[in-house]
Amino acid sequence: MKLLISNDDGIYALGIRTLANCLAEAGHDVTVVCPDRERSATGHGLTLHQPIRAEIVESLFHPTVNAWACDGTPSDCVKLALWALLKSPPDLVLSGINHGANLGTEILYSGTVSAAMEGLIEGIPSIALSLTSHKSKDFQPAAKFAKILVEQLALKPLPNLMLLNVNVPAVNWEEITGVTLTRQGVRRYVDVFDKRIDPRGKTYYWLTGEVLEDVEPPEGLNLSNNVPIDVDVIRKNYISITPLQYNLTYATGLEQLSNWEFHFS
Repeated sequence: MKLLISNDDGIYALGIRTLANCLAEAGHDVTVVCPDRERSATGHGLTLHQPIRAEIVESLFHPTVNAWACDGTPSDCVKLALWALLKSPPDLVLSGINHGANLGTEILYSGTVSAAMEGLIEGIPSIALSLTSHKSKDFQPAAKFAKILVEQLALKPLPNLMLLNVNVPAVNWEEITGVTLTRQGVRRYVDVFDKRIDPRGKTYYWLTGEVLEDVEPPEGLNLSNNVPIDVDVIRKNYISITPLQYNLTYATGLEQLSNWEFHFS
């Protein structure tokens, strides 16, 4: 398959190198276009008020991989690749492997998920891949599963255009319990801002925080309670796959608001 790979951890991240090399060694036609530096938690931001530059990167990936480093956001990278750098569209867009989980409401901020979502917006099925640990540096199990998933999609394409948000537990391959489809959960944090004083005595704030709890999504989203939430299955060493879409219309909300009346004098 012809694959476009991006990320938000940057061109030198071990996760993207492990993923791209694994898929190239499996015989896929791999192109990498990703940020030239760390761009985590940039969401779906695009660069509009300055030029975007991309440079060819050599000797960093498998010899068959074509790679560019871009000074834009993760979404910039995918959009630039699809509209300017690639001669023809890829069969699949992959983003990752992210160093850290993208579970629950974290996906709303994730540059990893946004890069994959950009592929989806352009009509290409996409996969966001994350290793659920900031400490572990063993990306091989996640790359191995990505290879299996890509091979399966080559034989049996997705029935509808969607993004698969894949989170892989940070354990050895033999310790992975299995793979399960999930729905997006909700993550709540505590101590979100750390207040500090700089050397000149001025106050500044550093965004930090730890997960306080993982909870069920609100009712009314038309999601089956029989499907587990992503944040739960990871604790049991399952690989979580959550199908996502970019249309955020709240269908139940349309029904609930249908009897509203507005009167203009």
